[in-house]
Amino acid sequence: MEQLYQQTNRLILQVQGQLNKLGTVTADNLIEVEQDIDNVLQEVSSNCDKLNILVNKEPPHKRQSAKIKADQLIYDLRHLQTAFHNYQQRKIQREQEERERDELLNRKFAPNSSGETSIMIDHALQHNTGLQNANRGLDDMISSGSSILTGLREQRYTLKGAQKRILDLANTLGLSNTVMRLIDKRATQDKWIVLIGIVVTCAIMFLAVKYLT
Repeated sequence: MEQLYQQTNRLILQVQGQLNKLGTVTADNLIEVEQDIDNVLQEVSSNCDKLNILVNKEPPHKRQSAKIKADQLIYDLRHLQTAFHNYQQRKIQREQEERERDELLNRKFAPNSSGETSIMIDHALQHNTGLQNANRGLDDMISSGSSILTGLREQRYTLKGAQKRILDLANTLGLSNTVMRLIDKRATQDKWIVLIGIVVTCAIMFLAVKYLT
């Protein structure tokens, strides 16, 4: 198993190097390199399947370590397969874009041979109309936003005026409370004065009646 593991690991390193050099390979050798990468990936996949079988044949004390090494190779394989697939997709897309560009550059338009010119003009007009509609929509949004800001500003002034009136009312209420407290205090004092006066008057009358009669 160890020998197969080392061999598979070398193949993975080989594919990594080839993938890194794909951007510098000449067009004449590109197809050959791509085919070589695909073949090596298939060989690595086959080796990983064999390693999964051999892991179960390892002694119990080595099985866990062997399983980890095999799983690492499988992970590297999946990563390389994904990278190679993405490269192929980008290549196909790039070739398609180049073909479409060449077709557009090589296309010849006759004055009245077809309706392609009018179609292109209609497309341009539709595009321009769409831009104008978008601009009008933006203007409406800006106008609406300006109206909202103006309304918020007016509400702010209104709230500030209300806050000032509330503070004035609070100050007035505070003054009224002070006056009421003073009045209550004076009323209490007057009540005690009256009571003391009544007591003193009663005492004088009692003494006068007692000593003068």
